[in-house]
Amino acid sequence: MSTTTSAISITPGEHINWHVFGLTLNGDTITSTLIAGAIIVLLGVLIARKSSVEKPTKLQLTFETIVDQVEAQVESSLGIRTAPWVVPFAVTLFVFILIANLIAIVPTGHHPEYAPPPASDVNLTYALALIVIGTMHVTGIRKNGFRGYYAHIVAKPRVMTPLRVIEEIMRPLTLALRLFGNIFAGTVMVALLAALPVYILWAPQILWKLFDSFIGIIQAFIFALLTIIYMGSVAPHEQEGAH
Repeated sequence: MSTTTSAISITPGEHINWHVFGLTLNGDTITSTLIAGAIIVLLGVLIARKSSVEKPTKLQLTFETIVDQVEAQVESSLGIRTAPWVVPFAVTLFVFILIANLIAIVPTGHHPEYAPPPASDVNLTYALALIVIGTMHVTGIRKNGFRGYYAHIVAKPRVMTPLRVIEEIMRPLTLALRLFGNIFAGTVMVALLAALPVYILWAPQILWKLFDSFIGIIQAFIFALLTIIYMGSVAPHEQEGAH
């Protein structure tokens, strides 16, 4: 009597690689990112061409709802007048991450996927996090000066200074890994479900795709919300300088 066991190999960082001028690029991440970008551009063109005050389309109403929600969050966190550019910045991040996550709904049947959700690649989430945190620091320095913006790090009690430094360093790491972990978990579940027998595969696949889409929406919202909150750290310095 013999038994047969099978194992599923799921490795973080496993991608379709492109080799260009001696560099190794994650081709699947680049492909899915370009697809998400093309969809965003197409949606933008459609909204701009068919926008109307009297008879707005469903797509226009959806986009306006997203913008209204972001404006409300920005107003409550730091005030739109303080940094009006935060609204389009956060909206862009939300829409991009949302559409990029929803790409996973369409399976390609290849392992690794030809166009996986790009946020399942930690390189992309690190890049997004560095853009957000870098923008926050640059804005804070421009508005408050170097010493004014970083004064909170050496504020009393000074015994907390090392912890404050660690907090600043960890911000981009936690922002990136939070998004990566949740989206990569979705790709792991898809791989596990693919090992099920064909005759029952369709049922859990459909249910998981619906749940995964919901997780993608939540993660896009959380990333945009944290972006607004981090940008809001500039506001207190401005208020203090005004007194």
